[in-house]
Amino acid sequence: MTDRLGPDEIERYRRHIVLAEIGGAGQQRLKRAGVLVIGAGGLGAPVIQYLAAAGVGRLGLVDDDTVSLSNLQRQVIHDTAVVGAAKAESAAAAVGRLNPHVRVDAFVTRFTPGNAAALLAGFDLLVDGSDNFDTRYAAADAAEAARVPLVSGAVGRFDGSLTVLKPYEAGPDGRRNPGYRDLFPAPPPPGVVPACAEAGIVGALTGVIGTLMAMEAIKLLTGAGEPLVGRLLLYDGLAARFETVRYGRRRPSP
Repeated sequence: MTDRLGPDEIERYRRHIVLAEIGGAGQQRLKRAGVLVIGAGGLGAPVIQYLAAAGVGRLGLVDDDTVSLSNLQRQVIHDTAVVGAAKAESAAAAVGRLNPHVRVDAFVTRFTPGNAAALLAGFDLLVDGSDNFDTRYAAADAAEAARVPLVSGAVGRFDGSLTVLKPYEAGPDGRRNPGYRDLFPAPPPPGVVPACAEAGIVGALTGVIGTLMAMEAIKLLTGAGEPLVGRLLLYDGLAARFETVRYGRRRPSP
């Protein structure tokens, strides 16, 4: 795939190209990039839509679930007509309608330690919008092993969080950046964090956090701004309040 932008792409991405922080060179980097997204649901929907609209050249979508009617309150990449369809395939079709310049690979499977390396091979960035700690740890381990950045997000009933992980690199202080286990050394005991089917979730919340995750991905791919490495962004939807918490390594740096 050439990174040269055609006339219609220049028009499509004009609002990016006029930004000094992105410009034509940054838009070409987006076109060359491949991003693997875990989850085509609440968080994955806005991530996939905005990365496709931004002109990321290749998207890989990993999800083993199917669309249900109860998903549509928040998983806005799907609609009523695709209830029962595989989420990865439904989201891939939506990307095709949104931007024909994006190559999409749909993986109708669960992201696990066993298939993580094969799924991630060839991608430049991993975005994790999964809803369970097993997948989050698998994503963090795979991204660290492959030396690719990871954007990780999570949501609760009215709150959410996100961070960027690059534990294979050193930070400004010369020490290795923290990893996911520095932030969450162990998963919570079973039953402590109820699923959204039990606890409920406001639909627009996933749009807030998912869009912020897409923003971090675009920053990482273009080199614009400062990504959330070593910082956890917290959002309280009921209070309309953002807070950023810094965190570091718990393990000795090698």
